[in-house]
Amino acid sequence: MAGGKGQAIFLLLFLQFPLLQTVKILTVCFVGGSHYLLMDKISNILHNNGHDVRMLLQVGDALLPDDQLQRSPYPVSTYSMDEEYLQHYKDLFNENQKEFLMGRSNLHTFLMFLNELAYQCNITLHQSDILNFLKEEKYDLAVVDGFNPCSFLAMEKLGVPYIAFFPGIFMNAGRVGIAGPLSYVPIFNSHLTDRMDFLGRLKNTFMYLGSYVVEKQMDALFEKVIDEHFPVGSRPSIADLHKKAELWIYNIDFSIEFPRPLLPNVQYIGGLLAGPAEPVTQELEDFIAESGESGFIVVTLGSMISSLPLVEFLKEMNDGFAKIPQKVIWRYDKSRWPKELNVSHNVRIMDWLSQNDLLGHPKARLLVTHGGMNSLMEAVYHGVPVVGIPLFGDQYENLVRVKAKDMGTFIPPDLMEAENFANTMREIIENSRYKTSAAKQSTILRSRPFPPDQQLVRWVEHIIQSGGGGHLKPYSYQQPWYQQHLLDVIVFISACVAAIIYLIVKVIRVLISCISPNRKQKQN
Repeated sequence: MAGGKGQAIFLLLFLQFPLLQTVKILTVCFVGGSHYLLMDKISNILHNNGHDVRMLLQVGDALLPDDQLQRSPYPVSTYSMDEEYLQHYKDLFNENQKEFLMGRSNLHTFLMFLNELAYQCNITLHQSDILNFLKEEKYDLAVVDGFNPCSFLAMEKLGVPYIAFFPGIFMNAGRVGIAGPLSYVPIFNSHLTDRMDFLGRLKNTFMYLGSYVVEKQMDALFEKVIDEHFPVGSRPSIADLHKKAELWIYNIDFSIEFPRPLLPNVQYIGGLLAGPAEPVTQELEDFIAESGESGFIVVTLGSMISSLPLVEFLKEMNDGFAKIPQKVIWRYDKSRWPKELNVSHNVRIMDWLSQNDLLGHPKARLLVTHGGMNSLMEAVYHGVPVVGIPLFGDQYENLVRVKAKDMGTFIPPDLMEAENFANTMREIIENSRYKTSAAKQSTILRSRPFPPDQQLVRWVEHIIQSGGGGHLKPYSYQQPWYQQHLLDVIVFISACVAAIIYLIVKVIRVLISCISPNRKQKQN
């Protein structure tokens, strides 16, 4: 009887939520490194849930070694820049790495990087054979890397509706129309937390005003590309294309991000690359076993940096590891390790490592990282404390959040010194409050109602079934800027107040002029 009742309930639910037929989904990735790893994961999730998925991928950008490209069960359309430009791009990236390691990451460097993306975008939009093929395929929906403006321009060319997946924190919140009260929502690159004093709020306000100037500079880099590839009268703006997305998904979770208001068309699905750990190789297991109760440290500066071009910086890190009892498993390109520098006795160098599996090992004590969001979400998932070395992009802001959540700290790269580095690692490992806080954040992340892969699939299918995300978008997307900021209302109220004050003054003057003659007559 109970079984029949259960079957009836299941049948009722099944009829209410019919299975979605297979749809054609295009995923788009024009930046390598962690961006590709995320888009590959998204593509696999959608493919495994029965959808017809194809990825449009730019390869050979030096941000991820070619041998690390995943073997995908879904088809991939690839293209590349010419060899001369690729060499220029690699040289530029290597020079920038040196600047980052000396603590010289700034707006100028970021704009230079975006300028390279704009150049690459022009090449991308000239890939007529691939674009015509994709256009003929008539995709129902695209999921694009929302970091690169070229993703939006390519979808505008193809005429495909799209969901934007952003690989990190809400650094473009203003572009998407997300409210950000300046009293407790820090502007990107302010290095502030949500608990600001007066000076912090003052700094936040000025950085908010300055962010408009930065946005204009960013958009200007793509104006030539837009002018060349779109006819007069139908040229899109980057700002409009941000708002045209059916849905925005962010690779973040409030286990690490500061709470803030969100719109219905904005969802956070952090931790796609994190999950239960698989066993490590026997060789690594033997190395870890040598650590005893001290455990081991995982070291990786992200998928984009396989080696460090500054020997002095590398030496300080290596000497710092030599001063602690833990074993160290360090992702580093062995062929680029300086011959004059001996690897510390407790360090194992590996060309590539499974970071998620190592962090899930019971003897993992610490993650030393550049502060990329994927690495941090894996650390949160497994409850492992963090010591960060932020280099560029959103990494400073990510690690500010780690420090605010009390699950670790960070050392600016220009302050890297062996003794301080060793002392910092000892403090984070030996002080139980960091491990306790990391475990708390792990509980918050893991206890979400649905795991991130299910959230992704359900939201994508919701957008398909509902015919787009128009019902989730606020009317502010259609309002001109002066209406959004109530400037017309402020002007009207100011005019009314001014008129009332003017009338009051006129009445007072009239009364004074009437009283004055009477006084003069009495005096006479």
